[in-house]
Amino acid sequence: MNLSSAVECPVRLAGELAESVQYRGRKASRQGSEQRRLSILEAALRIIVREGLRGVRHRAVAAEADVPLSATTYYFNDIQDLIADSFALFVKRSSASLAALWAGMDEDFRRIAAAIEQDPGARRELVTHFIDLAVAHVQAKMRARDDELLMELAFRQEALTNPQLRPLFLAHQQLRFRFAERAVRAMGSRAPVEDAQVLTTLVLRMEYHAIVDGVEDFDLEAQRAVLQRFLDLVVGA
Repeated sequence: MNLSSAVECPVRLAGELAESVQYRGRKASRQGSEQRRLSILEAALRIIVREGLRGVRHRAVAAEADVPLSATTYYFNDIQDLIADSFALFVKRSSASLAALWAGMDEDFRRIAAAIEQDPGARRELVTHFIDLAVAHVQAKMRARDDELLMELAFRQEALTNPQLRPLFLAHQQLRFRFAERAVRAMGSRAPVEDAQVLTTLVLRMEYHAIVDGVEDFDLEAQRAVLQRFLDLVVGA
C-alpha cells in the first residue's frame, strides 16, 4: 500500500496548521514586546488549566504574567481576543509537536505497510504497534501531568459556544482523525473513514479517563483491551 497517496499526510497537515495560525490581538512591533505578548498568552493558558475560562480576566492574567495591567489591555482590549489567541498559541505549539512526533512514527508505518504487502498477517503487528503508541502517549502525559489535555478540553468547550473559535478547533481535531485514518488504512480497513472516526473517539476517551480517574485509579489495561477489541474487528481477527 502506498501510504503517501492513500490519504493526506498528517505530518504535513500538522506542520501547515502550525504555520497558518493567525492571532486576533494587537501585533507586537519589537522582539521584546513579542516576548511580553507571548508571556501574557502563556499566563492565560495556565489560568485556564488551573481555574477554567472563568478565571481569565485582564487583571488576573497580568498578575500571572507579572506584567502591568496596561500591557494586557494594550495587546488584548477584548477578553475574547485574549482567550482566542491563547488557544491559537496552544494549537500552534500542539500542531508543531504532533508533526515532529508523527514524523518519527511515519517510517514505522511505511515499514509495516510494506510488510503487509507481502504478508497480510503482518496487520497484527501494526495493530499492536498502534496500541502501544496510544498507551505510551497517555502514560507519558499522566507521568508528566501534562496540561495539554486540560487545555484541549477547555478549547473544545469554548468552541461549542464561540463560532469564531470553531474552525481552528475543528482543524486541530482533524489532525487526530487523519493520523487515525492513515493507521486504519494500513491495517486494511474496509471503511477507513468510519473506522478512523471511531478510533479517534476511543483515544480521546482514553485521555479523558486519564484526567478524570487520575493516576491511581486509571485502568490502563482495560483501556488497552477496548482498543484491542475494536482494532481486531478492523483487521478481521
